[in-house]
Amino acid sequence: MSPQNYSVSSTQKKRKPGSSRKKNASPKSSSHKVSSSRKVKGRDVRTMSNRMRNLLAAAIVICFFSIFYFFFVRPYAYRWKPCYGCKEYGVCIPSGYGVHGIDISHHQGVIDWRRLSLNATGNVPLRFVFMKATEGGDHSDDMFETNFAQARCHGFIRGAYHFYNPGTDALKQADFFIQTVKLDSGDLPPVLDVEVAGKKKKRELQRDVKRWLDRVESHYGVKPILYTSYKFKTRYLDDSLFNAYPYWIAHYYVDSVEYEGKWDFWQHTDVGNVPGIAKEVDLNVFNGTMEELEALTVK
Repeated sequence: MSPQNYSVSSTQKKRKPGSSRKKNASPKSSSHKVSSSRKVKGRDVRTMSNRMRNLLAAAIVICFFSIFYFFFVRPYAYRWKPCYGCKEYGVCIPSGYGVHGIDISHHQGVIDWRRLSLNATGNVPLRFVFMKATEGGDHSDDMFETNFAQARCHGFIRGAYHFYNPGTDALKQADFFIQTVKLDSGDLPPVLDVEVAGKKKKRELQRDVKRWLDRVESHYGVKPILYTSYKFKTRYLDDSLFNAYPYWIAHYYVDSVEYEGKWDFWQHTDVGNVPGIAKEVDLNVFNGTMEELEALTVK
């Protein structure tokens, strides 16, 4: 009896551990499935995250190159276009114009006027020179007096311009220009260079610009030339009263002027390379003949 009892109890004891392992097997398998599921979900999240980062990086790169092209390539694409006309002074010269000139300031440094005067002959003769004289109410260009005198001595038709500061009283600016610039017979009319509006509203700017023009015209007895860009003119100075003034339009890297109104001078590039001037210089054409240019000058 004792051996039998021992045998039974031993078997029972052996079964208990086995049955215990079977009961524990199910939770272990369930835990493994949950862990695998989490790994799959984690992998999907990481894949989506990486994909989003790649898309975002691609969008940033595309955006950067679009901005770079719009601001730094497109405006200057004309420089690399084939030149089917006359190429001179390092640029393609607009066709159909026979009278050419430049405009200068202290930015061009010291000019070799003797060498510059040699450009008055040739395929693209330079016949006129505009020079910066004043800016605002009290700033004069350091090179104006020298350049203005040298231009006359070397046979150029010369002109002087004032850079307008919208934050300074218009009459003060006009009087400062008058005090600085003494025009002689044969000189081009005075020029008002208007490029910025500052904090002025459109009507205020137009009123002040007209005050400058009236004061200067009264003094010199000739209508001043109005210089500004194509976009600035159409946005701020589109009033018909400004159409009475000779218009000098700044419009770069185009084959022709898009402005539909009358214009007299066209500043077609700011990267001209002219012998006698070490730095790049603006090139211009006059919309007429040499006789018509002379007729425009101060009498």
